[in-house]
Amino acid sequence: MPDASPRTAPSTTTTTTTATTTAATSRRSVLRAGATAAGATAAGAAGVGATVLAAPGRAEAAPAYRPARFAGDTPLLGARDRHLVTRFSYGLTPALARQVRRAGGGRAWFEQQLDAGSVTDGAGAFASWWPGLGRTPSELWQRHVGEVEGGWEVMDDYQRWLLLRRMHTGRQVHEVMTEFWENHLNVPVNGDAVFTWRADYGDTVRRHALGRFDELLQDAVVHPAMLLYLDGAISTAEHPNENLGRELLELHTVGRGQYDEDDVKASARILTGWWVDMWRTWAASYEPRHHAVGPVSVMDFSHPNADRDGRAVTRAYLTHLAHHPATAARIARKLAVKFVSDDPPQALVDELARVYLASDTAIVPVLRALVASEAFAGSAGAKVRDPGEDVVATYRALRVKVSEPPQGRAGDSWGANAVLWQCSDLGSTPMSWPRPDGAPLDNDSWSSSSRVVASFGLHYAMSGGWWPRDGMRYRTPRQWLPKASIRFDLLVDHLAQELLGVHSTAELLQACCEACDVRPGERITREHRLVKWAFQRLLTTFLDSPLHMTR
Repeated sequence: MPDASPRTAPSTTTTTTTATTTAATSRRSVLRAGATAAGATAAGAAGVGATVLAAPGRAEAAPAYRPARFAGDTPLLGARDRHLVTRFSYGLTPALARQVRRAGGGRAWFEQQLDAGSVTDGAGAFASWWPGLGRTPSELWQRHVGEVEGGWEVMDDYQRWLLLRRMHTGRQVHEVMTEFWENHLNVPVNGDAVFTWRADYGDTVRRHALGRFDELLQDAVVHPAMLLYLDGAISTAEHPNENLGRELLELHTVGRGQYDEDDVKASARILTGWWVDMWRTWAASYEPRHHAVGPVSVMDFSHPNADRDGRAVTRAYLTHLAHHPATAARIARKLAVKFVSDDPPQALVDELARVYLASDTAIVPVLRALVASEAFAGSAGAKVRDPGEDVVATYRALRVKVSEPPQGRAGDSWGANAVLWQCSDLGSTPMSWPRPDGAPLDNDSWSSSSRVVASFGLHYAMSGGWWPRDGMRYRTPRQWLPKASIRFDLLVDHLAQELLGVHSTAELLQACCEACDVRPGERITREHRLVKWAFQRLLTTFLDSPLHMTR
């Protein structure tokens, strides 16, 4: 049987010139402060602080570094709106800022986003770029065993599709929440045989991402991809497998300390009967002959379980778990860690849990309560972008245009395909966390010095338009200039607005001057050495800043 495991990604290491290394080093003393006018003051506390994103505070900029104000750009979002939009999107862009202003502000935009069906998606065409994502489980398996297209190849393409969706969808809040739930109910794309159903599983989670958790739990736990990953597909009355029953309790709902081993065994018995025709058709079905009948009790849930068709007891059990106070507290804390801080106030967690239960597990009221909280308002800049978020935000900030890749593996270097290797270089790719607990949401996990250096390499390579190159259209240095001739301090302010959604600060101006060896009042034209040879140093200074590295 062909190996279904993912292959090793090709090397994408970018060589940084000595001059660039020196420039990056010289600006670190400036950027390390991490405190800017827009409120990215928590970057140091986030843990990236050993290098560029060090402890908060204000660097002492020389008196000459007084930021100018470029008046040609559209009005910026206010600090509160910027914070809300950045936290619930994959990167603020001028186009997104215009949408927010047209909606009437950040909260009005957020309300529109919560009704995902009313928002134009704008990313539907990308699935056709990778035909394997539209094939049936049986077709995928036949192509896999016939060595036409490996399952790991299909999963590579699924990850690429996710990244392109995040870059381009107009339903930014919906996509952020889809990732949150797909991570909470984690089914790794590299699980053996999971590739047959994994794209469909993602679609299932997406349908419920802004709905009710009890309905999401019902569809996710007995989905063929979950059954394959946690061995529910081979669990029978004679030989119940405990993996799915245990993780359902430990990770998906109530959490550790709420149940014992007898509860795990009963949980496994309840979930018997759900079936996948493994290694043949991969069809999913319910098989009453495999369901374990007889009274069951899990914590404070009990059921006679007398019917050979156990779908009713499964529904009752999952509904009970979704409405359990321990589940409410667990989900509330996880949302608060994702969108507020690594150590959210207990009062906020308690309030979110209360709203969750009072709303019959509906997630939208919980999100409304979260963004209305003082804790959320005070958390600007407190969350570090993980590798995938960094890659997507960098594409969005630089406004890179990606074209459809050619069919076949000859297209591996094509931008739409190579974006996956860029994530890999930073330490993680979408939905590949190998354990059922899902990828970490805390800052420390994504704040090592090696991660920061890898991000610098990504930013520099893309600022120069060097890699990926095939199928990519980068803006040229001349296209970034708002005028044929402009003072450098005004150019810095213009780019701060375009790339970060804020005005320049003295610290940022000083960093740009030192990185590019340019004086604040120096006149920049299309023939200036900065535009002809070194513009990548200027762009990457913004991308290496705390305002880009945090969300």
